[in-house]
Amino acid sequence: MKAVWYERNGAARDVLEFGNMPDPEPGPGEVRVAIGWSGVNPSDVKRRAGVNQPPLAYPRAIPNMDGAGRIDRVGEGVDPARIGERVWLHSTAHQRPFGTAAEYAVTPSARAFTLPTGVGMDVGAGLGVPAMTAHRCVFGAGPIQGKSVLVTGGAGAVGFYAIALAKWGGAQVIATVSSAEKALHATRAGADIVINYRNENVADRVMAETGRAGVDLIVDVDFGANLATSLAVIKDNAVVATYASMGAPQPVLPAYTLTRKNLTLMGVLVYSMPPAAMLAAGTDVNAWLESGHAVHHLAERFSLERTADAHLAVESGSVVGKVIIEVGGELR
Repeated sequence: MKAVWYERNGAARDVLEFGNMPDPEPGPGEVRVAIGWSGVNPSDVKRRAGVNQPPLAYPRAIPNMDGAGRIDRVGEGVDPARIGERVWLHSTAHQRPFGTAAEYAVTPSARAFTLPTGVGMDVGAGLGVPAMTAHRCVFGAGPIQGKSVLVTGGAGAVGFYAIALAKWGGAQVIATVSSAEKALHATRAGADIVINYRNENVADRVMAETGRAGVDLIVDVDFGANLATSLAVIKDNAVVATYASMGAPQPVLPAYTLTRKNLTLMGVLVYSMPPAAMLAAGTDVNAWLESGHAVHHLAERFSLERTADAHLAVESGSVVGKVIIEVGGELR
């Protein structure tokens, strides 16, 4: 099979190689997927680079956690009826050497969710990490019907899906962004109110928009950097769900403020989500896809040979949306 791999951590152009590898075979409980599209996440880039990640634990690794394709073989214990099924994948390379930047990927059957009819494999490849993370942040503490949700970084891959899923769940959604262009993306996702944090006071605007009540849930892209604002706008007995804290990786927590407000702080990492949460996320994301209201945020597209360019696009931080790589297209 054609594949991209690396045998040491480092810069994309230095370590990523393109060539031929043996076709993999599924083991017990696994499926083999002919990959149509592969998705690139910040965690994929950091894993390859060795930034804030354990060093490479395998002689050879194929990058990228997310993807979409068609099951063409199954291992022992997997229903043969799955052969031919269109699927979207998540966490493919988690604690495993090989991801989706290849013509075939082998993954546990539970990590391959049915891709609903009419949803393209390019869209499916963009789900994985961002949609699963967004679902856990939005619904991890329970239903949100009638509640108010603040999504920081609403134009990012996770933030975009958090807005869309929160609206699907019946919430009022306020989103923060850093530019007029990103405001358009957040609005397209379904945000009721969009705040440009570069030229507005987020706390003042949120409190004004909620009649001084504050919000029930914050989905936060930068917990430490946003902590003061979060505490200013969140209701008592509410939830902060955060999946990153790049601006302040080790923030000082005001314990008594958190305690007095009876706040729940929920850290979210898709790779260590409980199996029940993973199943709930996949099930709900598919229901949302089938609802007719789904919106998506795909950015640049690259060929498999240009996987290094795809990684650099994500690394640059300038790309808005999910970067995807065409492998077999729709596999028709």
